[in-house]
Amino acid sequence: MIKAENIIKSFEGRTILNNISTEFGTGQTNLIIGRSGSGKTVLLKSLVGLHEVDSGAIYYDDICFSTLDFRTRKAIRKDVGMIFQGGALLDASTVVENVKLPLDLFTEQSEEEKLERVHYCLKRVNLEHAHHLYPSELSGGMVKRAAIARAIVMNPRYLFCDEPNSGLDPQTSIVIDNLIYDITKEYNITTIINTHDMNSVMEIGEKIVFIHEGNKWWEGTKDDIFHTENRELDDFVFASAMAKRAKIAR
Repeated sequence: MIKAENIIKSFEGRTILNNISTEFGTGQTNLIIGRSGSGKTVLLKSLVGLHEVDSGAIYYDDICFSTLDFRTRKAIRKDVGMIFQGGALLDASTVVENVKLPLDLFTEQSEEEKLERVHYCLKRVNLEHAHHLYPSELSGGMVKRAAIARAIVMNPRYLFCDEPNSGLDPQTSIVIDNLIYDITKEYNITTIINTHDMNSVMEIGEKIVFIHEGNKWWEGTKDDIFHTENRELDDFVFASAMAKRAKIAR
């Protein structure tokens, strides 16, 4: 479980997150949605500690993460996996080397133990035949799957995904959604996904938090989303659906 209590975050005097409180459950896919500039990415980065909040508290289970010093946070970060928007693979490293990197940095395992874990994770994301390829040799979907393998190689308790379907075609997006969902259930992870993809919302959105102009404007499940009288959420859903149709038509 990850919980935010009264989070406020500003940049250069402009409030980006305004008193946000919510809770993200373990073993479920928690989605943060909202228009570009709404504050959803800042919220995700604040939760993972890439931004320091101005006030409020962030809890990882019963630990107040926002009050910890750098050394104590490092211990918790070993339990965190992160999937960045572009994959963030190292161009000069092979798929195996990219996935093994967290093990090299944070464990004292033998090389044999590391490679065994890497091979397992690559098999889990259906990349067992791409071990020695470089990122430039991978398709967009393969890059995202390699990023997922790297994110789970440390067997994390918490998984953060920043626009995991960005730049992918609709069919590949579904594959990535299902993979993240299955891994969340299989390892009982607290998964938080920042997205504007309504297909992801309707496919795997077990809890949805809608951010509007820095405020938590609505939260609920995918079953609730079409039965709300929240005008801003309705406008976002309609606009997202129209954009998706236009993308497919092209």
